[in-house]
Amino acid sequence: MVTLTDIDIIQLYRKNGLEQDSAQEEAVGRLASLGLRVATAESCTGGLISERITRVSGSSAVFDCGVCSYANFIKEKVLGVHPETLAVLGAVSAETAIQMAEGVKKLSGADIAVSTTGIAGPTGGTDEKPVGLVFLGVCTAQRAYAVRLMLGGTNNITNSREYIRRLASDAALFMILSECRQLGAE
Repeated sequence: MVTLTDIDIIQLYRKNGLEQDSAQEEAVGRLASLGLRVATAESCTGGLISERITRVSGSSAVFDCGVCSYANFIKEKVLGVHPETLAVLGAVSAETAIQMAEGVKKLSGADIAVSTTGIAGPTGGTDEKPVGLVFLGVCTAQRAYAVRLMLGGTNNITNSREYIRRLASDAALFMILSECRQLGAE
């Protein structure tokens, strides 16, 4: 599984000539030009990805569904996350992120689905699952996978809830753009 840090995310944006502050406009534009639709299932980002997408005029052409599934029973009932996954691996796991993305894709019929589940902090972390650990799930008709994000740090800025949530949403938008490239090439 790929692991990305905050520095990795910033470098991915720069290397691809993208701006984090306008990633939602780029994503909506690419989705629209390809005739693709996107859906989100969010836990630790609390709807931030959906908000960033719907902030863009014309987003209704590419976005139908965003599920904010903060509670585990919503992950199960609405998104179809297996109770065993939550019981054994926990809500903050690659498997949960994948099942969340698969669930919202099935629910919405979207071409691309992304999900986030993690520990935004500043409290709640453990040695095994520290503050800043986020799993990003991605699901298309061709594949489903997770990316591990390690976004926390030791100072107040990198360990802040807003910093972690913002970078997780940046990573999700980057993955939407990446999947657009993949699907557009097919």
